[in-house]
Amino acid sequence: MPEYVIEREVPGAGDLSDAQWREIAQKSVAILKGMGPQIRWLHSYVTGDKVYCVYFAPDETTIQEHAKRAGLPANRVSAVRRLLDPTSAK
Repeated sequence: MPEYVIEREVPGAGDLSDAQWREIAQKSVAILKGMGPQIRWLHSYVTGDKVYCVYFAPDETTIQEHAKRAGLPANRVSAVRRLLDPTSAK
């Protein structure tokens, strides 16, 4: 299944509390369960004003639908073309 990186512009994201992030994550997971196994959230990176999420999904439309249902922005959705890590240098 294709892998995507979703860039979400969330002003003050880095300042949200653990409880706030837990609530956001719980809502997202509930919506994912309702959408079925064709979409899966792997993890997210929170920076100052953005959140970068990594998902598996059949297409960008499915990613956008999840964002809409969850009330989350999906400012940029990018299909992952290649994964690089230190072993790529060998």
